Amino acid sequence: MQHTKSRYFFLILILGSLTALAPFSIDMYLPGFGAIAKDLNTNVEEVGLSLSSFFIGISAGQLLYGPLLDKYGRKKPLYLGLLVYIIATIGCVLSTSIQSLIWLRFIQAIGSCAATVAAMAMVRDLFPVQDNAKVFALLMLVVGASPMIAPTAGGYITKAFGWHSVFIILAILGAVILVAVLLSLPESYQPDPSYSLKPGPIVTNFLQVLKEPQFYTYAATGALGFSGLFVYVSGSPKAFMDIYQLSGEVYGWIFAFLSIGFIGSSQVNTLLLKRFRSQQIVPVALVCQSAAGVLLVTTALAGVLTLPVLLILLFLFLCCLGFVNPNTAALSLAPFAKNAGSASALMGAIQMGLGALASASLSLFTAKNVLPMVALMACSAVLALAVLLLGRRKIKNEVAGVEGAVVLH
Repeated sequence: MQHTKSRYFFLILILGSLTALAPFSIDMYLPGFGAIAKDLNTNVEEVGLSLSSFFIGISAGQLLYGPLLDKYGRKKPLYLGLLVYIIATIGCVLSTSIQSLIWLRFIQAIGSCAATVAAMAMVRDLFPVQDNAKVFALLMLVVGASPMIAPTAGGYITKAFGWHSVFIILAILGAVILVAVLLSLPESYQPDPSYSLKPGPIVTNFLQVLKEPQFYTYAATGALGFSGLFVYVSGSPKAFMDIYQLSGEVYGWIFAFLSIGFIGSSQVNTLLLKRFRSQQIVPVALVCQSAAGVLLVTTALAGVLTLPVLLILLFLFLCCLGFVNPNTAALSLAPFAKNAGSASALMGAIQMGLGALASASLSLFTAKNVLPMVALMACSAVLALAVLLLGRRKIKNEVAGVEGAVVLH
């Protein structure tokens, strides 16, 4: 589909806002962990469970919305998800116990993931396949506003007005996005009445997606690499505010600074795609990400992981993710047209599921240092590289088999 420059920009802005809704919901309340714990008579570790429940909700919810997007088109399920998000966010404002906050964050995530899945599927609908990696990189530019703005703003808002005000702002943000979608976003996929929502056909459809080697290789690779970000997000409040004794405001600024690496590299990725294919960029980025992870662990074990060293290595680690994420997303969805909604949902569910698992694993450690956080980050990168190398061999063998069959025929 061809777009004028202004229309192209507007589409990217709306799709990017949809994609950024969940990250904003994660990042903006992080500096308020201490205030929430004090107000709800609990501790920071238990408040962290509200973050894990959000990750779990996104993972489960994406599997729900994928089939709905393929049957009813993209916009109707998106309306439903955004309404759920707004209502749950208002519930968070009124929450009086950590248990209710944990459950409401789960429901909030169920709503927000409709935005994520719909945005990913609509990239596949609205733009040529060869442009998908570039579009995903541009979405990362909009999404990148979240870690740059949300924690910093959240720190100041929490200090001035209390943590409840953060959720009030998130509810307003959800309402603004809903209006923008309603008035300005085109329907990119016609409803398919033949698509069944019975469990059997849905499972069969997901299994067909999973049978595609290119999908499971790059979806798993991207999810494992990205789980390092979830560990960082979950562990950073304790690392910076408890271990390194920084204030919530300073933590917000550091979080914003580190996010520049992720955003900047995703834009450099757009330039690299003019000379290199996504398949060439991903392995190099993962080798560098693994090296940064190993250095984090090594310096932590040696007792020389000072705050400046930690910041430098985290910056490098996040830079690598800016190259990995848009390329693995584009490569995962490339084989699909009809089932783009289900493929997008499954990709997101794998990513969020592994991220939630990694995030929850961090809560099992009670060490008063950053070693558990950096060790899990290093493992995520090394495992992603291993999966990529094994999966590419499978893709290569399958392509060779298909070509051989054509020759014989």
